[in-house]
Amino acid sequence: MSLLTTLLVLVVVARLFGKLFAKYNQPEVVGEILAGVLLGPSVLNLIYPDRQLAGIADLAVFLVILAAGLEMRFSDIFSAMRGRGLALAAFSFFVPFLGAWPVAVYFELDPMRTIFLGLCVSITALPVAAKMLESMQILDSRIGNYAVATAILNDVAALLVLGVVLALPEQPTAREFLSVGMLSALKLAGLFALVLAVNGVLLGMERLGIAVSAIPERLIGVFGPEALFGLVVLFVLGFGSVSEALGFHFVIGAFFGALLIDKRHFLASRYEELKKTLASVTGGFLAPVFFAFIGLKFDVDAIEEIGFVLAVLSVSIVTKVFAGWIGGRWVGMSSREALGLGCMLNGRGIMELVVASIAYQKGFIGAVMFSTLVLMGLVTTLLAPFLFNRVMPAATLERYRQGETV
Repeated sequence: MSLLTTLLVLVVVARLFGKLFAKYNQPEVVGEILAGVLLGPSVLNLIYPDRQLAGIADLAVFLVILAAGLEMRFSDIFSAMRGRGLALAAFSFFVPFLGAWPVAVYFELDPMRTIFLGLCVSITALPVAAKMLESMQILDSRIGNYAVATAILNDVAALLVLGVVLALPEQPTAREFLSVGMLSALKLAGLFALVLAVNGVLLGMERLGIAVSAIPERLIGVFGPEALFGLVVLFVLGFGSVSEALGFHFVIGAFFGALLIDKRHFLASRYEELKKTLASVTGGFLAPVFFAFIGLKFDVDAIEEIGFVLAVLSVSIVTKVFAGWIGGRWVGMSSREALGLGCMLNGRGIMELVVASIAYQKGFIGAVMFSTLVLMGLVTTLLAPFLFNRVMPAATLERYRQGETV
C-alpha cells in the first residue's frame, strides 16, 4: 500500500476502535492500540511499521506531549508539591519504581532495562485519569484533586529521569553512570532554569500590569487568526530544540514549554480556539496514528516468557494500588477513598507508552520488553475504571459527591 492509503486505513480503523471503546466507557487509546495490533504483523499483517510511519509517529509524539502539557498548569505542579500531597506523589512513584527491581533481578535484566521498567511501572496517565474522573463527576473531589496532582508529578518525574537516562551509554559502567549522570543532571538543571526564568518573566509582566494576552493578539493581527496554532507550536519547538541541543530527547523540552502556556496568556475565546485546533489535529488524526503505530510494533511472538509478563503485570498493579492506598491514608482519606485513589492511579496508557516507544526507538529495550510494556499499559488502563467502580459503586459515588464519608 502507498503511504496515503496506509495512513487512511490506519486512521479510520484506529478511530473506529477508539470510539467503540469510548462507547463502553473505556479509554480510546486502548482501542487505537488494538487497531494497530490487528492491522500489524501480529495478526493480519496488512501494515508494517516502516520509517515513513515512524516519522509521522515522531510528529504525533510531539503533539501528544503538547496536548498533555496544555492540560497541566505550571502553578498546579508547585501547588501539588506543597504539604502531604508531595509525599503522596513521591510514594506513588518510588514504590512501583522500587517494586520493579526484584522482577528485574529475578529475570536478569541489565541496568538500563531495569530503569525503563521501573519508569513505565511508576507512571500514571494524567489524560486518562482526568477523563475518567470527569466522566464520573468527581474531578473536583478529594480523589480527583490528589489523583491529578499525583499524575502530574509522576509524569514530570518520569520525564526528568528519562532525560538523564537517555544521555547514558547503553551499558554504562559505575564510573560512566556517575559522571554522565552528574553532567546530565547539570544540563537538565540548566533546562529547568530556563523554564523557570521564562515563567518568571511572564509572571513579572503580569505583576507590572502588562497584558501578556496582548502579545499573541498582536501577532494574530499581523499573521491572521489561523497562525495561533503555529505560533504555539513554534514556542514549544524552541524548548524542544534547546532540549535536543543539550543531548536530551526533544519531548523533554517540549513538555516543559507546553507547561508554560496558560489560559491567562490568551483571550478566553482564543484559548478555546487553540484547544479545538489541537484536538482536531491531534485527537482526530495524529494521536490515533501514534497509538496505532505502537500497536503495529507490538510483537505477540516476542512474549515468550509468560512468567515475566505476569510478574510485570502483578507488580505494576499491586504496587500502584498499594502506594495510592497508603498515600491516601497519609493525607487523611478514608480507607475506601484511599483504595479508590490507588485504583485510579493504576491507569497508565499515554505517557508510559511514549516512554516505552522512545526507549525502543533508541535501542535501550528490545522487542520483548517493549511488547510487555505495551501489554502492561493496555491491561492497567483497562483495569483502572473497572477496579475503581468495584471499590466505589454508583451508590457510594453518589454519597461521595454529596460530601458524605465513604
